[in-house]
Amino acid sequence: MQTVTDITPFVNEPFTDFSDPENATAFQAALDKIQAGFPVVGRLWINGEDCEGGAGTFESTDPSQTSRVVANCAKANREDALRAIAGAHKAFGEWSRRSAEERAEYLFKAARIMRLRKHEFSAQMVYEVGKTWAEADGDTAEAIDFLEFYAREALRYARKQPITPYAGEDNELVYIPLGVGVVIPPWNFPLAILAGMTTAALVTGNTVVLKPASDSPGIATMFLELMKEVGLPAGVLQFCPGAGAEVGNTLVEHPLTRFISFTGSAEVGKGVYEKAGKTGEGQLWLKRVVAEMGGKDFIFVDEDGDVDKAVLGTHSAAFGYQGQKCSACSRLILHEKIHDEFMEKFLPLVEATVVGHPADKNTFLAAMINDKARQGALAGIEAAKKEGNNLVAGGEVAEGEGFYLQPTVFTGVGRNDTIWKEELFAPVLAVHKVSSYEEGVEAANDTDFGLTGAYFSSDDSKLESAKRDLHCGNLYLNRKCTGALVGVHPFGGFNLSGTDSKAGGRDYLLLFLQAKSITRAIK
Repeated sequence: MQTVTDITPFVNEPFTDFSDPENATAFQAALDKIQAGFPVVGRLWINGEDCEGGAGTFESTDPSQTSRVVANCAKANREDALRAIAGAHKAFGEWSRRSAEERAEYLFKAARIMRLRKHEFSAQMVYEVGKTWAEADGDTAEAIDFLEFYAREALRYARKQPITPYAGEDNELVYIPLGVGVVIPPWNFPLAILAGMTTAALVTGNTVVLKPASDSPGIATMFLELMKEVGLPAGVLQFCPGAGAEVGNTLVEHPLTRFISFTGSAEVGKGVYEKAGKTGEGQLWLKRVVAEMGGKDFIFVDEDGDVDKAVLGTHSAAFGYQGQKCSACSRLILHEKIHDEFMEKFLPLVEATVVGHPADKNTFLAAMINDKARQGALAGIEAAKKEGNNLVAGGEVAEGEGFYLQPTVFTGVGRNDTIWKEELFAPVLAVHKVSSYEEGVEAANDTDFGLTGAYFSSDDSKLESAKRDLHCGNLYLNRKCTGALVGVHPFGGFNLSGTDSKAGGRDYLLLFLQAKSITRAIK
């Protein structure tokens, strides 16, 4: 085991430079290796044993080539979920008494192994959830960052905490774990967010029942196998894939559940919050909910903003990973003085976007995650047309076997229009013109969400005002609104974007701990 003195300061995992032929060859080899092993076989893991699911099995397929089955996974039922909760509750007693150093070592070891196999984890996401080389590499790098960062944070919280001295008493404040947590991660960052939410809870001494997203059981299984490999004790992590209505609700509503970590849509998140708010029979606590529920994010380019830089940033933020990021730019606010110049430079970039299978190194935009997602986006596009918005790019299903949709841009969008209000989670961008900084701020804040936003200006006074005026959890000045880094940009939003959890920040582990003040009288 590492000692505290052996641990170096946290540094973000570097992204892979795929322009280096050696790196490109290594990644292609990983793609070939992963594809040759399909389908990944996933099973429940309850009390340290692999199990078949009481509800049968289900498959995940390649969204960019739907005939390819990527994973076959056991499907839990309610009884499986009840066993998982009971097992996690039983395991909590011993696990919670382990030292922070012992628990952190599991994360450090997992990070070392994941780093060695980085391309294999990334390759799985290329096929299973449609991530391009760069997007998949970034997801895996973020997962490594979470492991490294939260391990160090657990050690920090375990140290002696500062307390005001008081004569005649010896006082201390310690942080203790909560109990059994339910972790419900999304499909769009199926390794990074899954690993981050799960290990944050584990390293603080809690036990976890993990219900992975139904679209990404393969990469979730790879993470599970990693945690088995590092020797995580039986019962500490329970793996329970299954339907939200049966398994998810059972886990959320169970009286032994102490907290729920959820990332997903606002609609589902509000349901989780409501169910968690009810105190079940025998429940001795109010459940905590840590929720990140998406956004309707903006980029506002003012009259004195760097148009060329904003064009590149907007293209990346709007269409990177098919717009399927909670931080993606779906609302573009342009000052009328630069509107035409911006669009003249932006639209050719949109038209030149390379659409294809993400296993191709040159692809920028792949297929959407499933047909339901694409149909929802197409419904939003049709609503925009009916409301008189101007379709200036895309708007159609792109060629290919998978769930492809062209990068789509509408101009002349009003603040009451569908694509301004609704989160489509798709490569669809709404452009709105304003005549002043004040009008731009009103437009940016005109949303039920408040996750990310970006403001471009060369005026220092307006940049300072924007810090105060623009209401979102992650605000970026003169750069795009996506690409948060662990430790650098603590991530989480306001309003219906969730509980402002600030994942990857120095406050995050407090969500899985409770403070205990201890006083001893001195003779």
